[in-house]
Amino acid sequence: MRILVWGINYAPEVTGIAPCNVALCEGLRAAGHDARMLTTFAYYPAWKKASEDRGRLYRTDVMNGVPVHRCWHYVPARVSALKRIVHEGTFVLASFVRALALGRFDAVVVVSPPLLLGAAAWMLGKIKRAPFVFHVQDLQPDAAVGLGMLKPNAFTRALYRLEALAYKRAARVSGISQGMLRAFAAKGVPAEKRVYFPNGVRAAREEKPAAVGRWRARHGFAADDFLAVYSGNLGIKQGLDILPEAGRRLAADSRVRIVVCGQGAAGERLRAEAARDPRPGLTLLPLQDAEAYREMMADTDLCLIAQQAGTGQYFFPSKLLSALAFARPVLAVADADSELALALDEGGFGWRTVPGRPDELAAALERASAADAQEMREKGEAGRRYVGRFQWQVVLVEFERGLEKMATPDR
Repeated sequence: MRILVWGINYAPEVTGIAPCNVALCEGLRAAGHDARMLTTFAYYPAWKKASEDRGRLYRTDVMNGVPVHRCWHYVPARVSALKRIVHEGTFVLASFVRALALGRFDAVVVVSPPLLLGAAAWMLGKIKRAPFVFHVQDLQPDAAVGLGMLKPNAFTRALYRLEALAYKRAARVSGISQGMLRAFAAKGVPAEKRVYFPNGVRAAREEKPAAVGRWRARHGFAADDFLAVYSGNLGIKQGLDILPEAGRRLAADSRVRIVVCGQGAAGERLRAEAARDPRPGLTLLPLQDAEAYREMMADTDLCLIAQQAGTGQYFFPSKLLSALAFARPVLAVADADSELALALDEGGFGWRTVPGRPDELAAALERASAADAQEMREKGEAGRRYVGRFQWQVVLVEFERGLEKMATPDR
């Protein structure tokens, strides 16, 4: 089949949705399909394009055999609700024009957000007679309202109408968690259109393990420091403001070191908050490249995953799967009804505290640092067992079959 994957994030971005889109395209190519990506010039999570990409309207790259059609879009230096709308709107417009010139497709996979891609894919499908899957990584209107970024008003009602249009016109609507599928049902998506397509993970390369201790030494950590690491996007929905405050509440003689590696829209505020009362319990570092990430995980004692209160039902953190693939226990900051909390309860691979309570987070970190090595290993191995169901080669098989059935319904 000739398949177009259409979304705003792709390599060389290394965090967020981009690695999932890369795995989808490369997996479809490996299965013998002519898959190609329609996307932007890389900008995330720094919200800044590379100098050589600025001002470019279109370009086609080939990455690991995948044709990647890139389109200009507006990237704001400082993100606000209005600027984000313009940011996404310019991508949808520029990429729709580019899609018109890419020939015919048997199927289109639209990755949302942006929400407006659903309407664009419907129009493209009318022109090219290609069915589309509306693949939801983030329930965007619900999350924006839950975060307080948008208030219930005429504009949010328009967003929900766009969402409903995408669900109605798509041949399939897929989501990355069972909670999303329940949300689709509540929004009127019929059962025959709902598809469970979780984000996947590649197994950690156990045949080439990273050297233990190298990353610690490079960044000045002692061999007996207990490293609790958050790695990924520094965004509003992650609720990372709790980490500096938790660091201040650690005991003076604590061996816990909270390490934050990342970039994103909330990074400047997080750095300012950390600088307001600097303590040795918190270290801020840039996002690590692939090799440094493996070295970091080899030295990590505990992975931190945080979410803003009231948002955990609307997205599932893909960084969880990477942590579990390296057999690292997890401490989650999440609501009890969040998808993250439900996964933790099922898998038994860590602990949870609630958002907005830095004293409880600090206490949980101290307890984890005092846990015996056997308990930590058991939590890590529980995570590795749990993540086995999310291996890319497993989750892609059913999705690929669904695409073939959608594109050739009479076969």
